[in-house]
Amino acid sequence: MSNLSGKAKSLAWTRAVIFIIAAGCLLGPLWGQAGRRARPTNEGASLMNVVARRANESVAPITAKDVSLFDNGVEQTIKSFAPDRSAARIVILVDNSLTIREDVEKLEAATLEFAYEIYDGDKLLIVGYDTNAEIVSDWTDDAKKIQTELKTFRKKGDPHLFDAILAVVEDGLRPLTAQKRAIVVISDGLDRGSKAKFATALNTLQSLDIAVYCVQAPDRTRGAIRRDVPKPRQVIDDLAEGTGGAVFPIDDPNAAAKAICDELRRNRYILAYQPQSVSYAEPRRLLVIGDRGIVARAKTMQPPN
Repeated sequence: MSNLSGKAKSLAWTRAVIFIIAAGCLLGPLWGQAGRRARPTNEGASLMNVVARRANESVAPITAKDVSLFDNGVEQTIKSFAPDRSAARIVILVDNSLTIREDVEKLEAATLEFAYEIYDGDKLLIVGYDTNAEIVSDWTDDAKKIQTELKTFRKKGDPHLFDAILAVVEDGLRPLTAQKRAIVVISDGLDRGSKAKFATALNTLQSLDIAVYCVQAPDRTRGAIRRDVPKPRQVIDDLAEGTGGAVFPIDDPNAAAKAICDELRRNRYILAYQPQSVSYAEPRRLLVIGDRGIVARAKTMQPPN
């Protein structure tokens, strides 16, 4: 009799334990759905880089309430808008082709200015291009090393700008997915002989959200029109505007380098949003607008996935 009673109690206890476990399994997802399980703020959101500053140079914080985002003409809800003070990886892509209207010394000087203006943690990759793109100085923040290695600049060949852009993206920047990335093109924008089309280079930059800044040399073509290739000035403008960058004259390389390095460290933000009422299968126009007194820039297009 006592043995049967003990077994009954044991069985009842076992059933109770099983019931509690089963109840926990059922209630767990419900608790999560009720919002009690913490989730990353930007889970599943699209991220894009934005440059934003106050026109009066005030250092007052800029928040999501100060900017608006339109994706294919539809205003989007911004989930977060956070300053990005991280270090940058900057490719200096220098046209050292034979016919560019600047001497080697001026190209060297314009490049070297960036070595003096970068912030702590930033690194530069110096690439010269003509028919081919060649590394002049690998990733470094050592100004003396860069100055020495710039002496290998030689003017030769034709400017394959579009091929060079794709080469530095694929070999130098695409692997750095967690880094702030930018390209500074020192050129007049002429391309003569690239296998890649300009649209392909621009779409690649926009897909990866890599900003392009241009330090513009005088146009060696003097505005001449060539078939199937945009004018050099149009290339410069479209590269900068299409990726959220900017254009500076080569005549004041110190001011250009300082402005670019300052902007990358002080005025860059990461915007997160969940695209609504858009198609991922077609190119989408993007427009970021700052409220009154705020200047904002970002890439202008999101290529299809």
